[in-house]
Amino acid sequence: MNSGQASKATGVSQRMIRHYEAIGLMPPPDRRDNGYRDYPPRSVERLRFIANARDLGFSLDEISALLELWDDRARASSEVKAIALEHAEDLARKSAALEAMRRTLLELVDGCSGDARPDCPILEGLAEPRKRPERDLTECAGKPKAET
Repeated sequence: MNSGQASKATGVSQRMIRHYEAIGLMPPPDRRDNGYRDYPPRSVERLRFIANARDLGFSLDEISALLELWDDRARASSEVKAIALEHAEDLARKSAALEAMRRTLLELVDGCSGDARPDCPILEGLAEPRKRPERDLTECAGKPKAET
């Protein structure tokens, strides 16, 4: 299957397929005589694996580790479970941080009458000093750490 067909079959853009090849998540594909990439069924399965893992919020490093385990038929499922549980705990931390941000924002909104007056408790509240969380909330909001 060529890259367009692989993209359509997996929902992974051709650009991302090439990116996954460049960073080593995907093996380089064979080339046809016309120069087109040729993806065997196992590569399409691998792309689906990567797409599903990304949809679950796994980082590229975590996906790489999961792919190594997937390729290792002698692996212990406990290794896979440990990665999944660690990720689930990380998602719970991120969810709690997002919920705290939501509650704070709703508190600011509750103090605002939303009328035509120029005074705005939301803007005033945003300008107030607040205790900063120990962790960067952009990371909690799903922004990747330093990864490619």
